[in-house]
Amino acid sequence: MDNTDSDLHYKLKLLMFSRVLFTSFLLGSTIIFQLGTSDSFLAASLLMLYGLIGGIFLLSCIYVILLAFIRDSLLFAYIQVAIDTGIVTLILFVTGGYASVFSFLYLVVIIYSSILLPRWGVLAIAAICSLQYGVMIDLEYFEIIKPMALEGSLSAVSFPGKSVLFKVMVTIIACFAVAILSGFLAEQTVKTKRELQVLEDQVKRVEKMAYMGEMAAGMAHEIKNPLASLAGSIQLLREDIQYDPYHDKLMQIALRETDRLSELVANFLLIARPQAGRIQTLDLRESILEVLELFEKNSDCASRISVSANMADGVWIEIDPVHFHQVFWNLLLNATEAIEQEGRIDIRLYEYKNNTAIMEIEDNGCGISEETLKLIFDPFFTTKATGSGLGLSIAHSILETYGYLLSVESTVSRGTVFTLRVNRAEPPQPVG
Repeated sequence: MDNTDSDLHYKLKLLMFSRVLFTSFLLGSTIIFQLGTSDSFLAASLLMLYGLIGGIFLLSCIYVILLAFIRDSLLFAYIQVAIDTGIVTLILFVTGGYASVFSFLYLVVIIYSSILLPRWGVLAIAAICSLQYGVMIDLEYFEIIKPMALEGSLSAVSFPGKSVLFKVMVTIIACFAVAILSGFLAEQTVKTKRELQVLEDQVKRVEKMAYMGEMAAGMAHEIKNPLASLAGSIQLLREDIQYDPYHDKLMQIALRETDRLSELVANFLLIARPQAGRIQTLDLRESILEVLELFEKNSDCASRISVSANMADGVWIEIDPVHFHQVFWNLLLNATEAIEQEGRIDIRLYEYKNNTAIMEIEDNGCGISEETLKLIFDPFFTTKATGSGLGLSIAHSILETYGYLLSVESTVSRGTVFTLRVNRAEPPQPVG
């Protein structure tokens, strides 16, 4: 069960508890009120209220049992909310129909449905509530049904048709207005929660990199100096001793591996303490297109991967062009390696809030598991047969020096999206 489904599972449990508590309080207070105006505990209206409370308790028990076996929590949420709309309609019918004071319960159902369902689902629930209420009031007005009115209540028949129509229209408009507003607020809450999680992960990675920086600074010098001495000594030996093919081959291997170790130490130091670049104001769209032009010339990529770009104009950022090329190329290479056969890479660039911009690199490759996703920016971590596992770590560290934020979302077997959030800059002024 992933985090989204687990979160929905928890919300359903909370809904079941809240439903029983709220309904018991609401209907219980109505029973107490009715007992003050009724001579019998067995009045017809009270019997229906007893039955409603008992039915809701029974239904909640069934929900709890089913929840342990349900695989699709979202479908189960739809079923529960749809049934709740029917319960609200039944409550209105029992407590007076048109004259019932409980029509606001439709709005309550719509509000908590926005916590469980996507926006279009909330609108569907609003439509169901509106349909049920409109049909019930119409049937009552034309005396096809007769709600069980509470003491002193008047039916829809007692009011002019215009008044009945007005109340129905107000209720329907209120249902859709609340659906639109609550759906929007719920989406904003989810988006904010996701952004806070990304920032929290960023802070943890920065703290880890800071610790590694202290360690890498000392290790780099301790390792690079002996490597340089070793490489120089071997080079001198090659020049001084008599040539022997076998010995020369061994010395070449030693020199090659020494260079590889030196490069690895340099990369590790680059992760911990990225060098300051020559910052320029770049047109991000043009810079992306330049890298894509080189990327698409790669015969392996061009033959099996299609690249699409949907980018806004006029997005300028401040960064070293070499650094941007290195970061973007690394992200493209990572997306390419995630696609085993044929696939696609989608590049998106658009303006965002607070004078920032978003660049997204999405592939439809194998995806990344949740466990691996937590480690993807760690140095030397890789799931590939080849490679040092430093590419994404270097990209993350470089972007961190500019105050830019790199995050990733992925679904196994569906693909991965790397998201780069950058601060926008003013375009350079023309000279002269």
